[in-house]
Amino acid sequence: MKKVFLIVSVFLFFSMALTAQQFPDIPFIDLSVNGAQNNQDVALSLQLLLLLTLLSLAPSILVLTTSFLRIAIVLDFVKRALNLQQVPPSSVLMGIALFVSVFIMWPTFDRIYQEAYQPFVAEEIDSQEFYGRAIKPLRFFMYQQVKSSPDNIALFMNMAGLGQPETFADVPSYVLIPAYVLNELTTAFKIGILIYLPFIIIDMIVASILMSMGMIMLPPVMISTPFKLILFVLVDGWSLLLGQLVESFVR
Repeated sequence: MKKVFLIVSVFLFFSMALTAQQFPDIPFIDLSVNGAQNNQDVALSLQLLLLLTLLSLAPSILVLTTSFLRIAIVLDFVKRALNLQQVPPSSVLMGIALFVSVFIMWPTFDRIYQEAYQPFVAEEIDSQEFYGRAIKPLRFFMYQQVKSSPDNIALFMNMAGLGQPETFADVPSYVLIPAYVLNELTTAFKIGILIYLPFIIIDMIVASILMSMGMIMLPPVMISTPFKLILFVLVDGWSLLLGQLVESFVR
């Protein structure tokens, strides 16, 4: 049946072509690689290679330079503190972290769009000025989080062999980004410890009661998990947690 359909299709195609006295136009795509003729061609090729590299690293860059890192770690701490294995799924927690990060970073993204993207599209600025204007709001956001603990900046400035900065502009981006990542990891773990404490107390109380009753073979987790969930729901844990996470960022 397929062969008959193919033969009929080819026959109709050539019939239409003969009727029109010419074959229909068929697009031709030519992908070729030519050698560089001058230094400008080499520079253009290097810029294209750099752009492709940045596109492949874009997810990691967004994770490490936005509020996503702290939120994702804290949400994972909550899941582990509640002794939940499958609920909620990790994809759901990452989705929550993503949308909360968009909410927190929206003023920063809006500044980038207004001050850098729109003038660049309107051809009012070149690519170098676009980069400078685009990274400025993001640098300001990261510095707002790091300025409360400047030891992280001092650590990377010393490792880079740079002197003590006098102003925020004196801190290069390759120093500010790792300092911001280190600050976010430290802050997230501090929040995680505070989240763990009440649930550890519940585990200790349940384990002590079971031991006093001689029920040594019964895992305390089976008894403590429902009480943890009840406590978390009664205090409206999700709203309290996400609200405090948003408030923990200086905007």
